[in-house]
Amino acid sequence: MTDRILGIRPLGFPWETSDPFLFCAHHDDRYPAGNEEMGPAASLAGRQLGMDFTIRDGWRMYHGDIVPGFPRHPHRGFETITLARRGLIDHSDGLGAKARFGHGDVQWMTAGRGIEHAEMFPLVNRDAGNPTELFQIWLNLPAEDKMVEPYFTMLWADTIPVVEADGVKRVILAGADVAAPPNSWASRPDSKVEIWTMSLDPGARFVFSPEPGVNRSLYFFQGSSARIAGRKIAVSHGIRLNSEAEVELVNGPEAAEFLLLQGRPIGEPVAHRGPFVMNTPGELQQAYLDYRRGLFGGWPHARTDPVHARDAGRFALHADGREERP
Repeated sequence: MTDRILGIRPLGFPWETSDPFLFCAHHDDRYPAGNEEMGPAASLAGRQLGMDFTIRDGWRMYHGDIVPGFPRHPHRGFETITLARRGLIDHSDGLGAKARFGHGDVQWMTAGRGIEHAEMFPLVNRDAGNPTELFQIWLNLPAEDKMVEPYFTMLWADTIPVVEADGVKRVILAGADVAAPPNSWASRPDSKVEIWTMSLDPGARFVFSPEPGVNRSLYFFQGSSARIAGRKIAVSHGIRLNSEAEVELVNGPEAAEFLLLQGRPIGEPVAHRGPFVMNTPGELQQAYLDYRRGLFGGWPHARTDPVHARDAGRFALHADGREERP
């Protein structure tokens, strides 16, 4: 019988992924009520501000000093796909674009030749907690597209396809009828990129159909246990599936959630250091030189950690002046 499971590994931070993906970070923070600056209305004593990645009291500040999140930083050579399941994310970038998204929205950003941006988590609720949960998935770009113009698109929650049947709910972030950015690996019909979140009722069953030529991984991040190809798997594990075989998933006694990442590998060398992903060490060195020389554009914002008005609502203001709201 064909081995339907190619590997199992515990989920760390970030999660390991396979080509064409680079990694996936799952952030799940139970932030308290917000203060006047939309930071935590709680003491920050004892935290390593600027590098606060240890969960304390259920939350982290990450690189933020006042508001949690990731202040001004550069990227080149890949894409970020950010699903904000709960809470809000404030985006600002060096092209002058801004956005606030959350509650199931997705931002898909092609860094291309280089962009600086900030991703902050504004705690807009003053009288209640601000739970914030998101996935950020890094999807590689092939060599011919690594230096394309930066670009981002929004997938508002009410436009994202949802498929429900027999106790299984799939939210389709990539694949099917979801339009990827124009220079994305996912925009190529033969890339077979699929990204889903999956919610399963207790005892629910789903069968993955064969899809030869792709890497397919399933991440079990909430629940208790499930059976995959007849093998019992505990929560907090990633499972690499054999895409050439039919694989059955049967959930255990508790509601469960999974993330699926699938795609045809790009199959090129990867040189990755910090915020840059290129093909060779020399290209990485050039990326750092270009960044230091200011070739990633300016920074038109007054702060390195900008947040939008508390009552701004969800919106996207693109570099060309186009504004959209869900």
